[in-house]
Amino acid sequence: MTSEPPDLDHFDLDDAWRLGAALAERCRDEGLPVTISIRMGEQRVFHAALPGTSADNDSWVDRKSRVVRRFACSSLEVHDRYAQGDPDRFFATFALAASEYAPAGGAVPIRVRGTLVGVLAVSGLESTEDHELAVSALRAAKTQVESRDASPRTAGEERHRRQP
Repeated sequence: MTSEPPDLDHFDLDDAWRLGAALAERCRDEGLPVTISIRMGEQRVFHAALPGTSADNDSWVDRKSRVVRRFACSSLEVHDRYAQGDPDRFFATFALAASEYAPAGGAVPIRVRGTLVGVLAVSGLESTEDHELAVSALRAAKTQVESRDASPRTAGEERHRRQP
C-alpha cells in the first residue's frame, strides 16, 4: 500500500499555516497545478489554489476531506478498500452522494497522538500523486516541528507560547 501520514505531537493554527505555506511554495517551485486545503474540525484554516487549477479542484478537496472526516483514514485508503474498480458500490453501500464525497487519493488525516484533529487535502494531480504529496508534506512538517522543539527558545518566545 501507499505511505501513511505521520502522527504529530501537536498541531495548531500556526502549524497549519506553516504546513500549507511550505507545501504551496514547494508546489509552486515544481510547477504543480494543485489546490491545497487544510481543515481543523469544520474550519478551513488554509487554502491555496495554484496556477492551472479551477473551482473543480476546490470541490475535489472538499469532497476528499469529507471522506477522511467520515472514515478517519486517508481518502486513498477508502478508495482502495471500498471503491476500487466500482465507485458506485461505495456510494450505494454507504448511502452517500457523489456531490459530497470523493473516494479518491489526496486527503490525509492530521493526527495528534492518535487523535484526528484535521485534514490536509490536495487536488490537481493523479490520485496517488495527490496522496503522496500530502503525506510527504506532513512528514516534512513533523521533521521541522521536532527540530524546532529541540532547539532552545528565547524568553520572549516562551512567553509568547504560554499566552492564551
